[in-house]
Amino acid sequence: MSSADNRRIVREGRRNGGGKEKGFFQKVHSPPSPLNDSLEGEIQAFLIDEDQLHTYDDLTKVNPVTPSTVLKCLQARYSVKVFYTHAGCTLVALNPFQPIPDLYTLDVMKEYHGAPQPQEFKPHIFIVAEEAYRNVQGQLEPVNQSLVVSGESGAGKTWTSRCLMKYYATVAASSSVVKSQDTVERIERRVLDSNPIMEAFGNACTLRNNNSSRFGKYIQLQLDRCQLLVGASVQTYLLEKSRVACQLANERNFHIFYQMMKMATDEQRKEWKMPPGQCFVWLPNSEKTVEEDCFHETVEAMVHLGINTERQRQIFRILAGILQLGNVNFYSSTDESQPCNLDEQSKDFSQRAAELLCVPAEELQMCLRVRMLKAGKQSVLKPCSQAECSMRRDCLAKVIYAQLFDWLVTFINNSICADKSTWCNFIGVLDVYGFECFQINNLEQLCINYANEKLQQHFVSHYLRAQQEEYVSEGLEWSFVKYQDNQSCLDLLEGSPVSVFSLLNEESRLNRVSDAKTLRVRLEKELCDNANISWDKFSKEPHFTVAHYAGKVHYQIQGMVEKNKDPVPPELSSLLQKSDNPLLHQIFTDKETENPTTKGLSKVTVVSKFKNSLESLMKILHTTTPHYTRCIKPNPDCKPLTFKKEEVIMQLEACGIVETIHISAAVLTCPAVVSQLDLLEDQRKKILSQCAFTIQCCWLKHRRRRHHARHQSIICKVFLFLWQALLKSLAEAELDDAEDLAEEDLPVLNPVIRERGSVQLSSIQKPVTVRGWPMGLALASAPSITMSLTATGFQKMVSVMASLHLPSQRGAYTVKPNQFSQELASIRAQPKGSVKLHYQRSPLLYADRQPDMKSDVTGFNAILLEKTL
Repeated sequence: MSSADNRRIVREGRRNGGGKEKGFFQKVHSPPSPLNDSLEGEIQAFLIDEDQLHTYDDLTKVNPVTPSTVLKCLQARYSVKVFYTHAGCTLVALNPFQPIPDLYTLDVMKEYHGAPQPQEFKPHIFIVAEEAYRNVQGQLEPVNQSLVVSGESGAGKTWTSRCLMKYYATVAASSSVVKSQDTVERIERRVLDSNPIMEAFGNACTLRNNNSSRFGKYIQLQLDRCQLLVGASVQTYLLEKSRVACQLANERNFHIFYQMMKMATDEQRKEWKMPPGQCFVWLPNSEKTVEEDCFHETVEAMVHLGINTERQRQIFRILAGILQLGNVNFYSSTDESQPCNLDEQSKDFSQRAAELLCVPAEELQMCLRVRMLKAGKQSVLKPCSQAECSMRRDCLAKVIYAQLFDWLVTFINNSICADKSTWCNFIGVLDVYGFECFQINNLEQLCINYANEKLQQHFVSHYLRAQQEEYVSEGLEWSFVKYQDNQSCLDLLEGSPVSVFSLLNEESRLNRVSDAKTLRVRLEKELCDNANISWDKFSKEPHFTVAHYAGKVHYQIQGMVEKNKDPVPPELSSLLQKSDNPLLHQIFTDKETENPTTKGLSKVTVVSKFKNSLESLMKILHTTTPHYTRCIKPNPDCKPLTFKKEEVIMQLEACGIVETIHISAAVLTCPAVVSQLDLLEDQRKKILSQCAFTIQCCWLKHRRRRHHARHQSIICKVFLFLWQALLKSLAEAELDDAEDLAEEDLPVLNPVIRERGSVQLSSIQKPVTVRGWPMGLALASAPSITMSLTATGFQKMVSVMASLHLPSQRGAYTVKPNQFSQELASIRAQPKGSVKLHYQRSPLLYADRQPDMKSDVTGFNAILLEKTL
């Protein structure tokens, strides 16, 4: 291992709280050595040609691979507006912070989708998408794929996920057959329309990102056996519902509230009781306009997904009612035995909120200011303090919004999810909140950063560790590339028997008022041996500091236990169940049915619920083939085309990009591997050439057969037309009085005549010779008779034998027609010495031309031909 690696490892170890490295011990700085000088010389030699740095589309080509050389290449590419770069198995995506429309057009999608080798094109998110799509197609047993999009808040994960969904909705429907085209377009449009709705209700403007996802989502794009998109499903994780009632300085509430306020019509404002100029406490920074303030786009997506006008009306009235609640303020009463007071303005806002939520105004005010205590079988009403009233108001708003969000997700899934019998594989797109570190961090940031730790571990275990172990097992001469293992941090957060989460849950389940200082003491006592947690003993506020893989974060303990409990007073739930708003009534009636009230230790905390859902997600990821995209935020202020080295290098080191490049580059430079790759590539070209030749031969053969079949079909049709015309003209010339013939009494056929095989028709005493037409046989009028076919003259004999494929030897055939049951034609001429008969259909289509070779044969309109012995 080089000294540069040692220095990098020491730096990472210090930044991550002194955590242990996997497979080695930390190194200390040593005096400069000739090896250091040599490496510095290589770095300078590589960086001296700055004009060529932007041409490195794969960072495995960089030599030497160091944080500084990787950083310089990314900076050079960013300066010429190249935002995607390969890094071994990972794609690095730098956020330009400005629209680049030409990079994601339909033509670009088709170009990457139709390319024989997309990897030979310029790095792009569409290469990752196409590789996953072809992986599903190219396996003997198709394997589900997962696209893991990671990065800190503001790095561009949401946009990247949106591009991936658009790509699959386009290419997975492009090969659909005509009859299903309408269905496919409907499905792909619904899948895409789920995005603006979920972003409107689940994203917000934060300090680090104007369109920050305040929830995590895993979208399964469902494919049928033909790899066509037939549906999708969305699984969500931990909506930051506290944002509804509490926004940090310079941040905003969820987008949907600002869309309503800015884009509503006069009629809608009147219905929502939002007059122009009305200010709402829970809508700070409303003067700020962002690209996502598109109310019409949200409404249009609702329509496409099947949310009708009346249901939309119910949704927006609920949202408007939440905003009115935020303007209700409480004042302590001089008499402690009396509920808190409301001023006239707050009474007006509470009245509006009650009308919009369709609940009684008096009962709403009572539930917010008075709580119900149970003493045995009796219930006691106790006035709430001013702080408790505000907490109950916030709780009401949060629970309404969270349940409305869950209902929307369920509705979307019902609208776009395909029946299990119609799809067999999926491509998953994971878009979760990025790593966060604010001035004040609480339970939400702890859960978000825990999720990022789990994803980082997935990357480490799948690639940095598993890939190297596989190389060793295959006999390659391999020196392990060292990497930062975050297992110790995960043990701190979720480990057994004691961890941050277990202690937090224990404190939350105790039937007492939580105390931040008590929890801090327990954390310090139980977890002091873990190097990833620390405390600032001089801080006045109880807190703890966790050394995450991406950096240290200070977490405020105050309020963390209450957020973890997430209590909903039963009287508030009862109030909402009585709502006359059909949607609100349905949501809380169903919630009560699915989640009956629980008590004591059985109560599920926020941390427990989130941990379980995240474990389910990890199980899905482990059963799929992952594809990694690392989104990088080039500057903290979201300025277009601005590259801050310090900001970028921290992200590169935190997510292990340099280690990834080391491993991929080492594999590519290993002589044995290079030799094997050359052989495999040569063999691959030979096989592809053979396959191409085989396909061309089959195609030419197929075309010739089709041409021959068309030619034969045309000849048959022409002949059939001429034949039918001929029969029609003969029939018209020979029409007779068949009814008179049918009325005559038929004599009994003489046994001698029967034995000879001649035909006796009507009242004629003598056997009648029945002439055979060149392309047909004669029929009789009787239901069941036996007749002999005779032909005189050489040309007629040849004609009969040719039409019937009769063997050219002496032998007689008897014909047994059944006029009624076999749909035979009737005699069209009176017998005068001889009888002429013909068919209704062409014998070429129905004749069995070799009857003696089959036991049960039909032909000539089901006439049976039997060889006479």
